[in-house]
Amino acid sequence: MRTLQVQVTDPGGWDRALMALPNPHILQSWAWGEFKSQHGWSAARFLFEEGGRVVAAASVLQRRLPHLPVAVLYVPKGPALDWTDAALAGRVLTELERLARSRRALFVKIDPDVYYAGAAPSFSSRPAYGLETARLLTGRGWRFSDEQIQFRNTLLLDLTRSEQDLLAAMKQKTRYNVRLAQRHEVSVRPGSGADLILFYRLYTETAQRDGFVIRPPEYYRDAWGRFLDEGSAHMLLAEAGGQVVAGLILFAFGTTAWYVYGASADQQRELMPNYLLQWEAIRLARSLGCTLYDLWGAPERLDESDPMWGVVRFKLGLGGELARGLGAWDYPANRMGYRLYAAAMPRYLGWQRERHEPSTI
Repeated sequence: MRTLQVQVTDPGGWDRALMALPNPHILQSWAWGEFKSQHGWSAARFLFEEGGRVVAAASVLQRRLPHLPVAVLYVPKGPALDWTDAALAGRVLTELERLARSRRALFVKIDPDVYYAGAAPSFSSRPAYGLETARLLTGRGWRFSDEQIQFRNTLLLDLTRSEQDLLAAMKQKTRYNVRLAQRHEVSVRPGSGADLILFYRLYTETAQRDGFVIRPPEYYRDAWGRFLDEGSAHMLLAEAGGQVVAGLILFAFGTTAWYVYGASADQQRELMPNYLLQWEAIRLARSLGCTLYDLWGAPERLDESDPMWGVVRFKLGLGGELARGLGAWDYPANRMGYRLYAAAMPRYLGWQRERHEPSTI
């Protein structure tokens, strides 16, 4: 069957088509492409039609490399399609490979939400088709990327259960901490665009305490504000004694909610505001019609020696179940250029870390 590729310029039409496909992701939404277009990328959206119906979608970000006549392409958390249909996947990959060559790109990167069998919760609708997809990609000349932009693995929570069952699925210590925060009169309220500066201050404090690098406030004002304004992101703030002591930002698209950003003050952490925040975020996601809560990020192994262990233990306490993902794969459209890029990029990222700068690619 012939696959027709159509470039889309209608925001509402794009999001409607995307949400009709399996497992649509917020990073494939129109708004995410527009946001990234303000920060060094350009976005083009392609729908793939067969027999008069849309069968796949790819929001493709493009970034020109400084002082060079070449680009890199990235399809964040996409393309969206039924990955169990290998023939369809092959046709869409063919079009992405052609696009990379026509755009004089060194490579195109994809990282669809596909998980490995036996390493994904049974309740998740995301396909446990990782081994088969990896074989398909390898056979076409794609390679597992040394540069994983998003977290490869995550922890997922089934929101189709009742609140009582969700509480029961938490670790006992987590339930205790939720109730402790309530007993100490920690309250949770919705945030808005007016709270963005406050949230950024909390986020900066968190980054300094936990040792990770963040971007300037302008980046997050776009990242958070755009989605808050259109209703696909929701800020929750925890207050104790009249002071905001913690917050989070929840993204929602289709039937999935993502916990991407969290922040807390150094003071009053003993009141466990983050536990109550997460419980209210779970309740909010269910009220929005979401059936899956993606806790956004887990290491390769659940090991206490991992630097992420403290965060992972917190997410596991909420009842999150590990899902091991396919990760990012690259198609080298320019093989020599790709090899040079792959050799230089680790040194560049190391230089950025030494300067305490986040990656911009």
